Amino acid sequence: MGTVGKALDLLDLFTRGQPQLGLSQLARASGLNKATCHRLLTELESRGLLEQTGPAREYRLGPAVLRLANLREAAVPTREAAMPILRRLAEATGETAHLSHLVAGKLQTLAFAYASRTGVRVMMEDADLLPFHATASGAAVLAHHPDPEPLIAAAPDPETLRARIATTREKAYAETLSTFEKDVHSFAVPLFDATGACTGALAVAAAAPRMTPDLHATITRELTLAGAEITQLRGGQPPDRSLP
Repeated sequence: MGTVGKALDLLDLFTRGQPQLGLSQLARASGLNKATCHRLLTELESRGLLEQTGPAREYRLGPAVLRLANLREAAVPTREAAMPILRRLAEATGETAHLSHLVAGKLQTLAFAYASRTGVRVMMEDADLLPFHATASGAAVLAHHPDPEPLIAAAPDPETLRARIATTREKAYAETLSTFEKDVHSFAVPLFDATGACTGALAVAAAAPRMTPDLHATITRELTLAGAEITQLRGGQPPDRSLP
């Protein structure tokens, strides 16, 4: 891996749960020695992508990240354009709707919406990474991935994942129950760009105890319609045929 790749991988180590990390933590998590890690962090800090804070001089994401995010959203509206559809989907189903995007081989939560009439809800976080093997969104993306085998082989239970992908292709939506979070019943459909490539997924996460045949039918219907709307909004189109 080149120097730029190593530096960018350091940025990926920051999460909502760990917004600040020290040098030792970053070196350990990245597998880099401290000297190399410190040099890369210094470069990122000098460009405003990181900054140090507090008595321990821990690192956190810097203000330059905001500029890049704003430029991207202005040039290619993705999150804000999808929010009205997400809100309608959440209200139509009474459950949590969320949108994920495939970024550098990882599936990242981009936006979510809660239903106003639901007291107990599945909670989400911006920028969460969704594991391919344990989420409906992951199965929906892998079902239309040009080369899913490396990701399948890396899963804890590849055969179960292969079966889930096959079922997803047959039904045109993915479905999981308590695979990522206990008592969460999730559904997802893939989203496509203008070339027919899958770019992410739209999902509904419901509290499993609330699931009924009627709610199941409502979620799959509304999710399919909303997914097609977002794909169309982005100028995308589904592939002509499913991958083998």
